[in-house]
Amino acid sequence: MVYTRKDVSTLTRSERRRLINALLEVKRRGEYDEFVRTHIEYYKPDGERGLRTAHMAPSFLPWHRRFLLDLERALRRVDDAVTIPYWDWTRDRTPKAAPWTDDLLGGTGRRSDRQVMTGPFAHRNGKWTIRVGFTDTPFLQRDLGRSQNPIALPTARDVAGALADPVYDTAPWNSTSAKGFRNKLEGWGPGRGAASWRNHNRVHRWVGGQMVGGASANDPVFWMHHAFVDLLWSRWQQRHPNARYLPARPLAAGDAQHGRVVARREKLPPWDVTPEKLQDHSGIYRYA
Repeated sequence: MVYTRKDVSTLTRSERRRLINALLEVKRRGEYDEFVRTHIEYYKPDGERGLRTAHMAPSFLPWHRRFLLDLERALRRVDDAVTIPYWDWTRDRTPKAAPWTDDLLGGTGRRSDRQVMTGPFAHRNGKWTIRVGFTDTPFLQRDLGRSQNPIALPTARDVAGALADPVYDTAPWNSTSAKGFRNKLEGWGPGRGAASWRNHNRVHRWVGGQMVGGASANDPVFWMHHAFVDLLWSRWQQRHPNARYLPARPLAAGDAQHGRVVARREKLPPWDVTPEKLQDHSGIYRYA
């Protein structure tokens, strides 16, 4: 049966409570930390050798589509009424809007150490300890909007620029690809600092804390953010119905990216599935 992913700002009180309870239970069971480990393992910059699947590569979108499905299935084993909502950061643009309310994700971190002190994921509640990451910090951290060096969330106009590109991805198939929908949405731009963080990447920076880097799945907003990224991919597909995932075939042996990116019909680690099989989600879920 096809289920629906909703805008997080439209969830009822009951839907919010059930979502939070399911997230906390998946965390209690130890499953959630395995998702964090997986994201860390597959977050490989394009400056490193070897295959890239989760980021800085054409498979950014199908990889995260499958990753969200796995978490969603874990949540639905707890409560089959729960789905992952999406956070439309082009509309809900302030630290006071959903999902930053006390009955959802809580708010920003306190000034001294960026520790989140409100909401169900505050460390002091004893139900959300950070166990997997790059530091020993046990508590969730955020710095919504980057208080010391403010940045703004992407706008609808920023997203429109990505959606207008009719080509899925282009050479060199990494963070330097100047054309193609994938990198325009993923958001690796030229230069340094805030100007180089676009769309998806800028949102991670705007949230701050664990959302900056490979351990970003520690923050439950990760899933709502990527659900919206997934929705934008769906909109791009609707706008360009004849466009497909690229590259269509494995790159030639002489190509610098040979063996480093996944082609349309190649398996997408860590799963036994191809990007082609992940292009259509209509038989599993839809967006409200």
